[in-house]
Amino acid sequence: MTPRYCSLTRQPAPAFAPGLAAERLGALTAGRRMWVNGTVLHYCFFRGDTDGSVIPVPGTGRTRWVSWSGTRPQQDVVRECFAEWQGLGIGLTFTEVRDHSEAELRIGFQPGGGSWSAVGKEALLAGLHDRTMNFGWDLTESGERGTALHQIGHALGMLHEHQSPCAGLHWDDEAVYAELAGPPNHWSRERTHHNILRKLDANEVNGPVWDADSIMGYAFAPGLILEPEQFRGGVHPPGTLSAADKEFALGWYPPAERPSPPTLVPFRSVPLGLGAGEQADFPIDPVETRDYTVGTFGDGDLVVVLFEERGGEPRYLAGHDDGGTPHNASLSVRLVKGRRYFVRIRLYSARGSGETAVMCW
Repeated sequence: MTPRYCSLTRQPAPAFAPGLAAERLGALTAGRRMWVNGTVLHYCFFRGDTDGSVIPVPGTGRTRWVSWSGTRPQQDVVRECFAEWQGLGIGLTFTEVRDHSEAELRIGFQPGGGSWSAVGKEALLAGLHDRTMNFGWDLTESGERGTALHQIGHALGMLHEHQSPCAGLHWDDEAVYAELAGPPNHWSRERTHHNILRKLDANEVNGPVWDADSIMGYAFAPGLILEPEQFRGGVHPPGTLSAADKEFALGWYPPAERPSPPTLVPFRSVPLGLGAGEQADFPIDPVETRDYTVGTFGDGDLVVVLFEERGGEPRYLAGHDDGGTPHNASLSVRLVKGRRYFVRIRLYSARGSGETAVMCW
């Protein structure tokens, strides 16, 4: 039986300022998808009766509506896999929440929609009512726990190991296209190329040496790989975290040497691919009642506005326009523990490249 594969969506290439040194460009490329170490990542499961979407029925020309809700046993598999990644001692914390507007990672279980995840900070680009991760088949089936570990690996910023240029894989392209065009994947040639045959940039790889046992790789049947010779009979990763997977995660997210004080808001960012006049909202949950400074920093003309959430409706508290001066717009305001607030930033125009950070201290 043909394995079921993870299908990542194509993301626009980042735009960097011209004239950057190769070393700087490589560092920007490698780190753009990674979270800042120490971030608390909140995840939630879609549960509502109206949470779902319409998907095509392969081979029929028809569509059907499918819910994003998953069963408790499937949710428990995902919870266990978050705990396994965090159990390595990495510097990120995973916390489950019920309100999807409070979560950076929003998880659905839509059969027929494939399994996929936003990669690292790409999750911040998704709308608050959209999924950043989906599981398209039953995770409680034998051998499918690795699917949850794999998708969480993407959420950490890891890419597909079989697409590493370090692997030196020479595929039988047409055999791969034929294999993925049939059930259970039903992939187009473009999707197959993007997720299987395309080689990653050397700056994007998970490690300098190809790891055939990585959780970020997949099983491949005999006859798809021509070279190296030892893989003509297929690739069969065990579906568990390999030593190299653990090394990668701990390398990007080393454990703190000492406990950190509670943070109000983890570093949040919006790539400057936002168009003029577009905006984004970020939640704030004060850890104590006191005066705070809320600000944005980046290469653009920014406006920052602070709202308090009352009865599900925004209540304006304070705002600041940077007056056309890029790099910062901040304001001071008293926040009360136990109340919900959110910052809204609006980008009037971008200047150069980089990211706009939203912070509170």
